[in-house]
Amino acid sequence: MKLKEIYNLAIKLGMDADPRGEAGVKRVLEKAKEEYEELKEEEKEFFDKERFSNPYSDSRIWIGDPEKEIKKILVGIDIGSSEILLAEKLNVDLVISHHPLGRGLTRLSEVLDLQVDLLSQLGVPINVAESLFEVRISELTRRLSPLNSYKPIDTAKLLNIPLMSLHTPADNLCYKFLKNYVEKGNPETLKDLIKLILKIPEYKEAAKMGMGPIIFAGNPKRRCGKIAFTEITGGTSGSKQIYEWLAKAGVGTIVGMHMEEEHKDEAEKYHINVLIAGHMSSDSLGINLILDQLEKEGIEIIACSGLIRIRRNG
Repeated sequence: MKLKEIYNLAIKLGMDADPRGEAGVKRVLEKAKEEYEELKEEEKEFFDKERFSNPYSDSRIWIGDPEKEIKKILVGIDIGSSEILLAEKLNVDLVISHHPLGRGLTRLSEVLDLQVDLLSQLGVPINVAESLFEVRISELTRRLSPLNSYKPIDTAKLLNIPLMSLHTPADNLCYKFLKNYVEKGNPETLKDLIKLILKIPEYKEAAKMGMGPIIFAGNPKRRCGKIAFTEITGGTSGSKQIYEWLAKAGVGTIVGMHMEEEHKDEAEKYHINVLIAGHMSSDSLGINLILDQLEKEGIEIIACSGLIRIRRNG
């Protein structure tokens, strides 16, 4: 496959699994075009025009000829300069990072809008969700702005190694898979929920490594009630103030990849159970669903840097 074909496939898979649905994704793309048209002429050169066709600003080709044929890929959850050097040693054609790099990291706040729609679907008033996320987006932009986010990209450029990151598309796939799987299993208690999740190979392997699902809030005997998957996709953690509104919407349990302590405290305050399925395991699940499609095209995959490679090709 060509580099651009891998990229286009991954973005399409992410869009197909997007919690907002086809209409919601289309709205995001149209909004980007409207935003561009409203800019002054001298401001337009700084706009990321890739947003016209890709709603996930955290997922891009950073280095490489789109027409390059790819046969072997090094894939990791986090990619730094050391992994780029490893890629040269292994003579791969492409490196894929799950977590965003470069502008994709410093502008991670641009994908948080996905969470607004997700919360609205759960019964949180849209005006409340938008208001709280405006504050969170501002906080996140300030926190990420000083990071040296181009370091691995600069290393790849010097070594002429193609580099791509695929973040929200993979997280969307994890969200869809996990939500459908848990709802089908219909667990009654948190203990049942953990048992169910541990049947998924990525989580089972993570548990063997000491990184299995953990109850952050609640106890194994508590009943799940309405389960929400609000900590799976949408860039990163949302506003810590949202848990009050989730409780009002009837949410009993949150399933997530990871959660900061202050968010956990807020969830407990409003009597919401929290089950953290696992970070590396959840990220691996999402990216694996993309990699399976690439392997069907004959591409060799080498896993590194936290990726728990599980194949579902049959």
